[in-house]
Amino acid sequence: MSAPTTHRPAEHHRHTHGPGCGHESVVHADHVDYLHDGHLHHEHLDENGVHYDECTKCACGNCTDSCAVCDCSDCTCPTCNHAQCQCDGCSDTCGNCTCADCSCPTCTHAA
Repeated sequence: MSAPTTHRPAEHHRHTHGPGCGHESVVHADHVDYLHDGHLHHEHLDENGVHYDECTKCACGNCTDSCAVCDCSDCTCPTCNHAQCQCDGCSDTCGNCTCADCSCPTCTHAA
C-alpha cells in the first residue's frame, strides 16, 4: 500500500522542465522532481492539462526538507526516497524493493 500524497500545485511556469533545462533533477518514487528556486516540484497531468506540483515535505518531526532529498538518519517518513523496506530479509529502499510478497506499508509496489 502506498502512502497518499497531497496534490499541491506550484507556481505557474513558463519553463518546461526536462533533460538539459538547467535545473537539478531527482528521481522520487514514480516521478522526477526538479530543484527550482530552492524547492522541488514535478510535472503533473490532470483533466485540465499539465502543471507542476510541489514535492512532498518529509513528515519527520525535525526535518524540513523535501522527500526527494531528505537524508534523516532515522527517517520514518513513508514518502522519502530512502525509507527502508520493512520486510524480513530485505535490505533495499522502498523505492527499489522488488520483494514478490512485500508487506511493507511504505513500499510503492506493495498491495
